[in-house]
Amino acid sequence: MADPDGDLEALSVEALLAEAKRMRRAIRAHRDMTEHELCWHHPDMWDLLPDKKPLKVTVPDWPQFMRGCIRYRASLDKQLPDAPITTKEHKG
Repeated sequence: MADPDGDLEALSVEALLAEAKRMRRAIRAHRDMTEHELCWHHPDMWDLLPDKKPLKVTVPDWPQFMRGCIRYRASLDKQLPDAPITTKEHKG
């Protein structure tokens, strides 16, 4: 099995720093989402950041949340029409 991070070996220090900053920006953007933008709660991922901040999340009420879930799932049918479908239950 190939090393999925093997590409990092060839990067310069400057390129590695740029990649680390890019990943941190993406993690922060996800961490700072709220309401329907916050599809999944990932505190373990957010804890990888050196800048800890108190979580301020607004959670939608159940009817609004369920409508958002349905819109999200319907968007996957459009964006990934050939993706495999599973009936496995989520054990969050």
